[in-house]
Amino acid sequence: MTYLVTGATGFIGRNLVHQLLKREGDIHVLVRPGSRARLDRWIAATPGAEGRITAVEGDITKPECDVPAEARGALKGAEVYHLAAVYDLEASEESNRRANVDGTRNVVELANAVGAARLHHVSSIAVAGGKWKGDFTEEMFDEGQELEHPYYATKFESEKIVRTESKVPWRVYRPGIVIGHSETGEADRIDGPYYSFKILQRLRESLPSWVPLVGPEGWALNLVPVDFVARAIDHIGHKEGLDGRCFHIVDPKPLSLGDSLNEFARAAHAPEFALRFDRRATSMVPSDVTRAMGSLPAIQRIREQVLEGVNIPGPALDYMSNRATFTATESQRALEGSGIAVPPLRHYAWRIWDFWERHLDPQLPTEANLRKVLDGKIVIITGASSGIGRAAAGALARSGAHLMLVSRTEEKLQEIQKEIEDEGGKAWVYPTDLSDLDAIGGMLEKVLADHGRVDILINNAGRSIRRSVADSFDRFHDFQRTMQLNYFGAIKLIMGVLPGMMKQGRGQIINVSSIGAQAFPPRFAAYVASKGALEGFSRCLAPEVAHHGIVVTNIHMPLVRTPMIAPTSFYSAFPIIEADEAAQMVVEAILKRPQDVSTRLGKLGEIVDVTAPGFLHLVMTGAYHMFPETGGKKKDGDSDGANEEVGIEGLALAQLMRGIHF
Repeated sequence: MTYLVTGATGFIGRNLVHQLLKREGDIHVLVRPGSRARLDRWIAATPGAEGRITAVEGDITKPECDVPAEARGALKGAEVYHLAAVYDLEASEESNRRANVDGTRNVVELANAVGAARLHHVSSIAVAGGKWKGDFTEEMFDEGQELEHPYYATKFESEKIVRTESKVPWRVYRPGIVIGHSETGEADRIDGPYYSFKILQRLRESLPSWVPLVGPEGWALNLVPVDFVARAIDHIGHKEGLDGRCFHIVDPKPLSLGDSLNEFARAAHAPEFALRFDRRATSMVPSDVTRAMGSLPAIQRIREQVLEGVNIPGPALDYMSNRATFTATESQRALEGSGIAVPPLRHYAWRIWDFWERHLDPQLPTEANLRKVLDGKIVIITGASSGIGRAAAGALARSGAHLMLVSRTEEKLQEIQKEIEDEGGKAWVYPTDLSDLDAIGGMLEKVLADHGRVDILINNAGRSIRRSVADSFDRFHDFQRTMQLNYFGAIKLIMGVLPGMMKQGRGQIINVSSIGAQAFPPRFAAYVASKGALEGFSRCLAPEVAHHGIVVTNIHMPLVRTPMIAPTSFYSAFPIIEADEAAQMVVEAILKRPQDVSTRLGKLGEIVDVTAPGFLHLVMTGAYHMFPETGGKKKDGDSDGANEEVGIEGLALAQLMRGIHF
């Protein structure tokens, strides 16, 4: 037997080819010339593929797939499996039409031209549209259903082409929502239930798993693992007497949306939705009222921001309310006795989750994910010559970002620039005294003249002073200098980049703040006040610019081993994170675009400050007396205590409250 497979390197295609390799016959794979190397790598990595799979260069977007005449002889009488298509709900109408409609027509023309034994067309349950209610059977095709999305419409049209224009026998397969392999969890894209995984992950990070949540019940969510889909299509495709029929490759007893989410919540050790509301309960609200509410600009903006925060495309969320049920009489009859069936989700949900969290999570701090987010982006990093700024620049070196390195010392910046360029990155140097507001304005003018815009501003440069207020009565300039750099300098930068970000409809401002702004340690009044002022400004700014696609992120850094803390010698005995670890917090902020990045201890400090401020005051009062002074001579000429050792009680407290400045 001879096979021709389109879309063989796709998710379903790869698994189907694995099944075909178990049978006798030659397997021909249609591949674009530009993708030949990728196919060759896949063949080399696939057991049993070398010598069995032949590449046929062509293009489904061209008439008869542009297959050369010399290659057609081997395709005479082939079983043609057509899987090449766009499966992305976010793809444009043009992309959907070019691949799904034009591509299918061209494959049909090729099958007709080579006298194929049969055309197997892999469609989708999307032909029912997103608003069908009740049963949608395998015999149904054109039922006047709403095809409100380009993906739905083009899958419908592609089926029509197969049904009406194919001169060879045909079969149509409509898989449900295809997820990863039930035995390995392997998948290659994020769609369907995967869109909810980021929400489950955040719930796990925020709440204990035993906390009961309220969530949707929803209708049937027809999930099928890719290995079942491939095995079912392979088996049905080789049975006699089934031409001219459609087969739903679905779960005949699908779980509801709520039950499916809970299976993945258990796999993730996240809280479950113990209380679930039925969407029918909302039917008491008149539909014109809900439509009017949904059309309000404010509601639409909130919806867009929420969906962006969890990386869920609008059409995917809309599909969750789909009320269609897909009968599978024909496919179940064809699979009878084969042993091929949909495994219960509870048996393999953990594999699906594990593979996603290890390989597909778009916010994993991997080089590939960073490149997706940052390639070609203009990023300003202040305080880039040392400490956190230098480490952050190094962490972003191979991200494809254009890094603008800013600090006072040009020689150090040039040294870092060379390190980044040696890594294959791109960096520019802008020496600037960030306590000089006029100098900041001049630097921004140069950056905008050189690069045209700023996509991300990392406000990292800062000054820290560890000195009690009692020792600062004659040092008011300490407060002025700290505020000048940590607050006014940062605000000047923010005000300078905001107009461009608002115009382009996208941007991020990252402020490197301090855990001190959550726990209020003594001796850091000047420093914490400056960071608190910047944070207050940022929290007021964030809702004003959210509808422009701009996110303002405050990173509450714990104590970091940098030159800034070097004068406090006893910190050498403290549990302190390294600059590279701090840089990963910056990377996390870029990938996740949250409003806040904090350690758990920092969050605890906030909670204690609100719920038991007297206790926090008591702890910090004790800490004040446990640790020595630093920061210059006292008025009476005594030693500043910089070389005093910290007592055992102080070390114990520092160990217990890791990362807090004392």
